[in-house]
Amino acid sequence: MSTKSAQIDSTIEIVTPENIAFHYQVAGPFRRLPAFLLDMLIRASVFTLFIILLGFAGALTRMSGLTFAGGAIFWFALDWFYGGIFETWMNGQTPGKWVLGVRVLSIDGQPINGIQAIMRNILRTLDMMPVFTCMLGLIAMSLNNRYQRIGDIVCGTMVVVEERKWLTGVAKLDDARVAQLANYIPTDYRVSRTLAKTLAAYVDRRRFFSIPRRREVARHLAEPLLVQFGFPLDTSYDLLLCALYYRSFVADRSDEDRIASEFGASPFSLTSPANANALTPANPYDIVPTQSGR
Repeated sequence: MSTKSAQIDSTIEIVTPENIAFHYQVAGPFRRLPAFLLDMLIRASVFTLFIILLGFAGALTRMSGLTFAGGAIFWFALDWFYGGIFETWMNGQTPGKWVLGVRVLSIDGQPINGIQAIMRNILRTLDMMPVFTCMLGLIAMSLNNRYQRIGDIVCGTMVVVEERKWLTGVAKLDDARVAQLANYIPTDYRVSRTLAKTLAAYVDRRRFFSIPRRREVARHLAEPLLVQFGFPLDTSYDLLLCALYYRSFVADRSDEDRIASEFGASPFSLTSPANANALTPANPYDIVPTQSGR
Protein backbone atom coordinates (compact mmCIF):
# COMPACT_ATOMS: atom_id res chain seq x y z
CA MET A 1 0.00 0.00 0.00
CA SER A 2 1.32 3.42 -0.88
CA THR A 3 2.26 5.63 2.06
CA LYS A 4 1.95 8.82 0.05
CA SER A 5 -0.77 11.03 1.52
CA ALA A 6 -3.54 12.12 -0.80
CA GLN A 7 -3.87 15.76 -1.68
CA ILE A 8 -6.47 17.33 0.63
CA ASP A 9 -6.54 20.80 -0.84
CA SER A 10 -5.05 22.78 -3.72
CA THR A 11 -1.63 23.23 -2.09
CA ILE A 12 1.39 21.89 -3.96
CA GLU A 13 5.01 21.54 -2.87
CA ILE A 14 7.96 22.71 -4.98
CA VAL A 15 11.48 21.71 -3.94
CA THR A 16 14.28 23.98 -5.14
CA PRO A 17 17.74 22.72 -6.19
CA GLU A 18 18.92 23.84 -2.74
CA ASN A 19 16.46 21.28 -1.26
CA ILE A 20 14.21 23.98 0.18
CA ALA A 21 10.48 23.23 -0.05
CA PHE A 22 7.95 25.94 -0.85
CA HIS A 23 4.19 25.47 -0.71
CA TYR A 24 1.83 27.23 -3.10
CA GLN A 25 -1.94 27.20 -3.31
CA VAL A 26 -2.80 26.88 -6.99
CA ALA A 27 -5.74 28.90 -8.29
CA GLY A 28 -8.56 26.92 -9.83
CA PRO A 29 -10.88 28.06 -12.63
CA PHE A 30 -13.43 29.64 -10.30
CA ARG A 31 -10.71 31.71 -8.62
CA ARG A 32 -9.27 32.82 -11.96
CA LEU A 33 -12.55 33.57 -13.72
CA PRO A 34 -13.33 36.82 -11.80
CA ALA A 35 -9.81 38.10 -12.55
CA PHE A 36 -10.28 37.30 -16.24
CA LEU A 37 -13.66 39.06 -16.34
CA LEU A 38 -12.23 42.10 -14.56
CA ASP A 39 -9.43 42.31 -17.12
CA MET A 40 -12.01 42.00 -19.91
CA LEU A 41 -13.94 44.91 -18.37
CA ILE A 42 -10.78 47.02 -18.17
CA ARG A 43 -9.92 46.26 -21.79
CA ALA A 44 -13.45 47.07 -22.93
CA SER A 45 -13.40 50.36 -21.01
CA VAL A 46 -10.03 51.37 -22.46
CA PHE A 47 -11.14 50.41 -25.96
CA THR A 48 -14.40 52.36 -25.64
CA LEU A 49 -12.54 55.47 -24.46
CA PHE A 50 -10.07 55.10 -27.34
CA ILE A 51 -12.89 54.82 -29.90
CA ILE A 52 -14.58 57.93 -28.52
CA LEU A 53 -11.36 59.93 -28.75
CA LEU A 54 -10.66 58.51 -32.21
CA GLY A 55 -14.16 59.42 -33.33
CA PHE A 56 -13.64 63.01 -32.30
CA ALA A 57 -10.31 63.05 -34.13
CA GLY A 58 -11.92 61.56 -37.24
CA ALA A 59 -14.71 64.13 -37.17
CA LEU A 60 -12.24 67.00 -36.87
CA THR A 61 -10.04 65.74 -39.70
CA ARG A 62 -12.99 64.50 -41.78
CA MET A 63 -11.32 61.11 -42.14
CA SER A 64 -14.27 58.75 -41.78
CA GLY A 65 -12.14 55.60 -42.07
CA LEU A 66 -9.84 56.63 -39.24
CA THR A 67 -12.13 55.37 -36.48
CA PHE A 68 -12.66 51.92 -37.99
CA ALA A 69 -9.03 51.31 -38.98
CA GLY A 70 -7.56 52.70 -35.79
CA GLY A 71 -10.08 50.85 -33.65
CA ALA A 72 -9.35 47.53 -35.35
CA ILE A 73 -5.59 47.90 -34.89
CA PHE A 74 -5.93 49.03 -31.28
CA TRP A 75 -8.25 46.14 -30.36
CA PHE A 76 -5.88 43.63 -31.97
CA ALA A 77 -2.96 44.97 -29.91
CA LEU A 78 -5.04 45.19 -26.74
CA ASP A 79 -6.47 41.69 -27.09
CA TRP A 80 -3.18 39.95 -27.88
CA PHE A 81 -0.69 41.85 -25.74
CA TYR A 82 -2.62 43.27 -22.74
CA GLY A 83 -2.03 40.21 -20.57
CA GLY A 84 1.53 39.56 -21.73
CA ILE A 85 2.72 43.14 -21.20
CA PHE A 86 1.12 43.47 -17.76
CA GLU A 87 2.32 40.05 -16.57
CA THR A 88 5.85 40.96 -17.65
CA TRP A 89 5.77 44.41 -16.11
CA MET A 90 3.86 43.45 -12.92
CA ASN A 91 5.77 40.21 -12.26
CA GLY A 92 3.07 37.73 -13.23
CA GLN A 93 -0.01 39.84 -12.60
CA THR A 94 -2.54 41.82 -14.60
CA PRO A 95 -4.75 44.42 -12.89
CA GLY A 96 -7.46 41.77 -12.54
CA LYS A 97 -5.07 39.23 -11.04
CA TRP A 98 -3.70 41.87 -8.66
CA VAL A 99 -7.17 42.72 -7.36
CA LEU A 100 -8.14 39.06 -6.94
CA GLY A 101 -4.80 38.10 -5.37
CA VAL A 102 -3.46 35.61 -7.91
CA ARG A 103 -0.12 35.52 -9.72
CA VAL A 104 1.49 33.58 -12.57
CA LEU A 105 4.71 31.70 -11.73
CA SER A 106 6.91 29.20 -13.52
CA ILE A 107 6.29 25.61 -12.46
CA ASP A 108 9.60 25.69 -10.56
CA GLY A 109 8.33 28.58 -8.44
CA GLN A 110 10.40 31.23 -10.22
CA PRO A 111 8.99 34.48 -11.69
CA ILE A 112 7.91 34.20 -15.31
CA ASN A 113 9.82 35.93 -18.11
CA GLY A 114 8.49 38.04 -20.94
CA ILE A 115 8.30 35.21 -23.46
CA GLN A 116 6.27 33.04 -21.08
CA ALA A 117 3.95 35.93 -20.27
CA ILE A 118 3.23 36.80 -23.90
CA MET A 119 2.96 33.22 -25.21
CA ARG A 120 0.58 32.01 -22.49
CA ASN A 121 -1.74 34.90 -23.31
CA ILE A 122 -1.55 34.35 -27.06
CA LEU A 123 -2.37 30.67 -26.53
CA ARG A 124 -5.49 31.65 -24.59
CA THR A 125 -7.24 31.70 -27.99
CA LEU A 126 -6.70 27.93 -28.16
CA ASP A 127 -7.94 27.46 -24.60
CA MET A 128 -11.16 29.27 -25.44
CA MET A 129 -12.05 26.81 -28.22
CA PRO A 130 -14.72 25.97 -29.25
CA VAL A 131 -15.27 29.68 -29.73
CA PHE A 132 -15.80 31.42 -26.37
CA THR A 133 -16.78 28.19 -24.56
CA CYS A 134 -13.31 27.62 -22.99
CA MET A 135 -13.91 23.87 -23.10
CA LEU A 136 -10.36 22.93 -24.13
CA GLY A 137 -8.91 25.04 -21.33
CA LEU A 138 -11.28 23.61 -18.71
CA ILE A 139 -10.57 20.03 -19.80
CA ALA A 140 -6.81 20.65 -19.61
CA MET A 141 -7.15 22.21 -16.13
CA SER A 142 -9.15 19.23 -14.85
CA LEU A 143 -6.44 16.77 -15.92
CA ASN A 144 -3.56 18.13 -13.80
CA ASN A 145 -3.15 19.06 -10.15
CA ARG A 146 -1.78 22.52 -10.96
CA TYR A 147 -4.95 23.56 -12.86
CA GLN A 148 -2.86 24.47 -15.90
CA ARG A 149 -4.67 25.37 -19.08
CA ILE A 150 -3.04 24.58 -22.44
CA GLY A 151 -1.16 27.90 -22.51
CA ASP A 152 0.26 27.19 -19.04
CA ILE A 153 1.33 23.65 -19.96
CA VAL A 154 3.12 24.81 -23.11
CA CYS A 155 4.85 27.74 -21.38
CA GLY A 156 5.63 25.92 -18.11
CA THR A 157 3.59 28.26 -15.92
CA MET A 158 0.91 28.00 -13.25
CA VAL A 159 -1.38 30.44 -11.46
CA VAL A 160 -1.15 30.55 -7.66
CA VAL A 161 -2.98 32.39 -4.91
CA GLU A 162 -0.69 35.14 -3.72
CA GLU A 163 0.06 35.20 -0.04
CA ARG A 164 -0.36 38.80 1.03
CA LYS A 165 1.40 39.73 4.23
CA TRP A 166 -0.79 41.87 6.44
CA LEU A 167 0.48 43.28 9.72
CA THR A 168 -2.01 41.61 12.06
CA GLY A 169 -0.02 41.91 15.30
CA VAL A 170 -0.41 39.14 17.87
CA ALA A 171 -3.01 36.62 16.77
CA LYS A 172 -6.12 36.31 18.93
CA LEU A 173 -6.83 32.86 20.35
CA ASP A 174 -10.31 32.56 21.83
CA ASP A 175 -10.29 28.92 22.94
CA ALA A 176 -9.77 28.76 26.72
CA ARG A 177 -7.96 25.43 26.40
CA VAL A 178 -5.06 27.17 24.64
CA ALA A 179 -4.08 29.06 27.79
CA GLN A 180 -4.88 26.04 29.93
CA LEU A 181 -2.63 23.72 27.91
CA ALA A 182 0.09 26.39 27.84
CA ASN A 183 0.25 26.12 31.62
CA TYR A 184 1.40 22.48 31.27
CA ILE A 185 4.34 23.29 29.00
CA PRO A 186 7.58 22.96 31.02
CA THR A 187 8.64 26.31 32.43
CA ASP A 188 12.27 25.78 31.43
CA TYR A 189 11.43 25.24 27.75
CA ARG A 190 12.82 28.03 25.59
CA VAL A 191 11.56 28.68 22.07
CA SER A 192 14.30 29.28 19.49
CA ARG A 193 14.13 32.17 17.06
CA THR A 194 13.35 29.83 14.17
CA LEU A 195 10.62 28.04 16.09
CA ALA A 196 9.12 31.37 17.17
CA LYS A 197 8.88 32.52 13.54
CA THR A 198 7.33 29.19 12.55
CA LEU A 199 4.73 29.36 15.33
CA ALA A 200 3.86 32.96 14.47
CA ALA A 201 3.45 32.08 10.78
CA TYR A 202 1.29 29.04 11.54
CA VAL A 203 -1.07 30.73 14.02
CA ASP A 204 -1.44 33.77 11.77
CA ARG A 205 -2.33 31.66 8.73
CA ARG A 206 -4.26 28.76 10.27
CA ARG A 207 -7.59 30.57 9.84
CA PHE A 208 -7.13 30.20 6.08
CA PHE A 209 -6.52 26.42 6.31
CA SER A 210 -9.10 23.69 6.08
CA ILE A 211 -9.38 21.45 9.15
CA PRO A 212 -7.51 18.52 7.51
CA ARG A 213 -4.83 20.95 6.30
CA ARG A 214 -4.30 22.24 9.86
CA ARG A 215 -3.70 18.71 11.11
CA GLU A 216 -1.33 17.93 8.25
CA VAL A 217 0.72 21.12 8.64
CA ALA A 218 0.86 21.05 12.45
CA ARG A 219 1.74 17.34 12.66
CA HIS A 220 5.38 17.68 11.56
CA LEU A 221 6.19 20.13 14.33
CA ALA A 222 3.81 18.88 17.02
CA GLU A 223 4.74 15.18 17.08
CA PRO A 224 8.28 15.64 18.45
CA LEU A 225 7.02 18.30 20.87
CA LEU A 226 4.46 15.88 22.32
CA VAL A 227 7.23 13.42 23.06
CA GLN A 228 9.51 16.13 24.46
CA PHE A 229 6.82 17.52 26.77
CA GLY A 230 5.52 14.09 27.78
CA PHE A 231 1.98 14.92 26.62
CA PRO A 232 -0.52 12.25 25.52
CA LEU A 233 0.13 11.37 21.90
CA ASP A 234 -3.53 11.94 20.99
CA THR A 235 -3.34 15.63 21.97
CA SER A 236 -4.53 17.90 19.16
CA TYR A 237 -1.59 19.06 17.05
CA ASP A 238 -3.28 22.36 16.28
CA LEU A 239 -4.10 23.00 19.94
CA LEU A 240 -0.52 22.27 21.00
CA LEU A 241 1.02 24.75 18.55
CA CYS A 242 -1.51 27.40 19.56
CA ALA A 243 -0.66 26.78 23.21
CA LEU A 244 3.07 27.07 22.56
CA TYR A 245 2.43 30.28 20.61
CA TYR A 246 0.35 31.62 23.50
CA ARG A 247 3.10 30.70 25.95
CA SER A 248 5.76 32.41 23.81
CA PHE A 249 3.99 35.63 22.81
CA VAL A 250 0.91 36.21 24.94
CA ALA A 251 0.95 34.42 28.26
CA ASP A 252 0.88 36.14 31.61
CA ARG A 253 1.58 33.71 34.44
CA SER A 254 -1.08 35.13 36.75
CA ASP A 255 -3.62 34.85 33.94
CA GLU A 256 -2.64 31.24 33.29
CA ASP A 257 -3.02 30.41 36.99
CA ARG A 258 -6.45 32.07 37.02
CA ILE A 259 -7.62 30.06 34.01
CA ALA A 260 -6.26 26.83 35.44
CA SER A 261 -8.01 27.42 38.75
CA GLU A 262 -11.30 28.27 37.03
CA PHE A 263 -11.41 25.17 34.86
CA GLY A 264 -9.68 22.88 37.28
CA ALA A 265 -9.40 19.78 35.15
CA SER A 266 -6.50 19.00 32.87
CA PRO A 267 -6.82 20.24 29.28
CA PHE A 268 -6.17 16.67 28.22
CA SER A 269 -9.45 15.62 29.87
CA LEU A 270 -11.61 17.30 27.31
CA THR A 271 -14.69 15.27 28.13
CA SER A 272 -14.61 16.00 31.86
CA PRO A 273 -18.12 16.92 33.14
CA ALA A 274 -16.64 19.82 35.10
CA ASN A 275 -15.55 21.66 31.98
CA ALA A 276 -17.58 20.05 29.22
CA ASN A 277 -19.80 23.06 28.61
CA ALA A 278 -17.02 25.64 28.77
CA LEU A 279 -14.71 23.72 26.50
CA THR A 280 -17.06 22.44 23.83
CA PRO A 281 -15.49 23.49 20.52
CA ALA A 282 -17.40 25.05 17.69
CA ASN A 283 -16.05 22.37 15.36
CA PRO A 284 -15.26 19.01 17.00
CA TYR A 285 -12.76 18.11 14.27
CA ASP A 286 -10.73 21.26 14.91
CA ILE A 287 -9.33 20.83 18.40
CA VAL A 288 -10.72 17.68 20.03
CA PRO A 289 -7.89 15.12 19.91
CA THR A 290 -8.68 11.63 18.70
CA GLN A 291 -6.45 8.64 18.37
CA SER A 292 -7.27 7.96 14.70
CA GLY A 293 -7.21 11.49 13.30
CA ARG A 294 -5.73 14.61 14.79
